[in-house]
Formats: sequence, C-alpha cells, structure tokens
Amino acid sequence: MEGKTPVNESLETLFSHLEKFLKTETVIGEPIAVGETTLIPIITVAFGCGGGGGGGKDEKGSDGIATGVGVGAKISPDAVIVIRENAVTMLPVKDRSSIEKLIAMVPDIVKKIKLKKEGKVCSTEEKSE
Repeated sequence: MEGKTPVNESLETLFSHLEKFLKTETVIGEPIAVGETTLIPIITVAFGCGGGGGGGKDEKGSDGIATGVGVGAKISPDAVIVIRENAVTMLPVKDRSSIEKLIAMVPDIVKKIKLKKEGKVCSTEEKSE
C-alpha cells in the first residue's frame, strides 16, 4: 500500500478536528464582563490519541483491512483572572478560598446565577426601578 492508507486518512481527520478544537481560546477563555469586573478563565486541556490498522487474508484468500482511531480528552479549570478597576488578580480555582474570594470580588454573580436559575433574569434598567 503506497500513499494514503485508511489509518493515515483517519489520523489526518482526527488531527484536523483537534486543530480546530485546541486553539488559544480553549486555554484562555473568552472574557466575561460582569458589571465593572471582567473574568478570564484559564483552562488546562490534556489529550491523548492513538490509531492502528491491519490487513490480511482469510482462508478463502479474500483481502481485508481494518483501521481504528481513538482520542481522549480532559478539560479542567485552573484559575480565573479578575480585572476590576485598576487591579488584576489571578485566583486558582482548585483552592476553595480562591473561589470564595472570587465570589466576594464579584458579588452580583451569585445573585444573577440565582435569578437565572429561577427564570427571573431581568435587565439592568428593571433592577434600577
């Protein structure tokens, strides 16, 4: 077999899709503006992949080829960059006290999440009334 084999084609397809998924925005998330505060998530992306194939003949002399490709991934939040007024702070997510600090720095987040869960999301104009 010369040129492209089914394994090569499978791996090329896999890696072209991974290339679209694993980009800068995957590790450094889109900024989230909450009032006067901007949050930027920092994420770890780990993945592994493998592929293989083989061919052979059965008792009747018929050729056969089989290929397979697999991938596994893990995405986990590591930290949040908090930009508030003229201060920039990085809070690790794995530390429970950092999550509490984040909530303290952005008090409206908890209220907005609660309202959204209850289906009572209101605009800024409605809040001021």
